[in-house]
This record gives sequence, structure tokens and C-alpha cells, in this order.
Amino acid sequence: MRLTEFWAKMDIRFGSAYAESFARDHVLAGLGGATVEAALARGDDAKTVWRAVCDEFDVPARER
Repeated sequence: MRLTEFWAKMDIRFGSAYAESFARDHVLAGLGGATVEAALARGDDAKTVWRAVCDEFDVPARER
């Protein structure tokens, strides 16, 4: 998954303003206690990060 696709999915799911805040501030257990921004900055694959977001928020399969 490209980062542009990742951010598009985040914007669709959370809205563009909240997606940025969420990525910066929300710590995800599925990312080892990291935020989305921290996980991407350390080199985690965008698809792995998206799956962690989906798991945390029970995103329906059709939106994953």
C-alpha cells in the first residue's frame, strides 16, 4: 500500500482533520505502543499500520 492510499483511507474513515490528529496522538497496541506517525517514521509498512488501525476500530472488511 502506498502512503497516498493509506492517507486517503484514513481521511475516508476518520475525516481529514481527525485523521491527522489521530495519527499524531493515538497510541495503538497493535503497533507496539506507537502512534501511526511514529510507526510510519520508523519504517513500518503502511499496510501493516492500516491493519492495526482497522483492528483497533473494528473497521468493516469492505473498508480495509
